[in-house]
Amino acid sequence: MAERRPTGTLERAVLECVWAAPDGATPGDVRAALGEDLAYTTVMTILRRLWQKDLLTREKRGRAHLYRAKVSEAEFAASGMHRALSTATDGPAALSRFVGGLSEEDERALRQILEELDG
Repeated sequence: MAERRPTGTLERAVLECVWAAPDGATPGDVRAALGEDLAYTTVMTILRRLWQKDLLTREKRGRAHLYRAKVSEAEFAASGMHRALSTATDGPAALSRFVGGLSEEDERALRQILEELDG
């Protein structure tokens, strides 16, 4: 029996394929880009779910749909961070743990961003 992927990893992989295709991607394009033995219908299902979550746009192209990203990777990541902080019982403690785990490079970037927002 094939090993199951962690929740959300296939959606993330599909999003990455769409982000890499600024002119849009069909289910066939995404399936080819993933380079895995995935059923076409599985890719279609994931794309449809991402569209229903309002992360993608789609337009009819022949018999298939062409999907484009509605949000950038940065917007997607920021949304996830906001969601995690808003659900934490102790937001400041969660934020402190997050910042405490940043690499030196990310910490410098955060300091620069905060300085730019202050100034």
